[in-house]
Amino acid sequence: MAITTIIPTITETVHSEYKKRLATLYAVSDHMRVHIDVSDGTLTEYKTINETAVWWPKGWTVDLHMITAEPSKHVDNIIKLHPNLVIFHAEARDDLLPIFDKLKQNGIKVGVAIVKSVYPGSIKAILNAADYALIFSGILGKQGGTADLLLCEKAALIQDIHPSIEIGWDGGANFKNVRQIAHAGITAINVGSAITSADNPAKVIEELNKEIEKEDPI
Repeated sequence: MAITTIIPTITETVHSEYKKRLATLYAVSDHMRVHIDVSDGTLTEYKTINETAVWWPKGWTVDLHMITAEPSKHVDNIIKLHPNLVIFHAEARDDLLPIFDKLKQNGIKVGVAIVKSVYPGSIKAILNAADYALIFSGILGKQGGTADLLLCEKAALIQDIHPSIEIGWDGGANFKNVRQIAHAGITAINVGSAITSADNPAKVIEELNKEIEKEDPI
């Protein structure tokens, strides 16, 4: 089974809380992979701080999840930020392929988020051009969603289209289900409230990693 990584998620609406969340996670590790949500309100009613206010500590590997119907309006700001990866939504109004090309030319990996209503077979060209596919089971722009584990079946469909793509999960991951998600072939599990609401985030991350390492039946 491929190695699966637990990735803390940051979803904040005000700068002070964003800064506090960074400090909490930095206390856990100065070299970690983090998933940051940025929502402009065009795909969901929920808004977060925008990408012009986003920053992170040197040494972090950052996946930027852009929850927007208009990716082209954000590309230049994303290039300035230069995250490890930027994830756009399959249901965005813009053509993602030229946007992917521009980001790749600037050394940024690209990904596509697949919500419940999107069938992987309907976006083959996007998946083949992407480095990463995010199976989304949460609430766009907000933490605390419920994991619909039936969506794990999308992992095999995605791999059939693009065998080497990295597959992530977002929405409702916790101690009760991370092992099942990992066993589905999903190697990047983004975890929000289970970590951010904990008194000891470091311990939660450690215990989640122990859970996904178990190979015995669920």
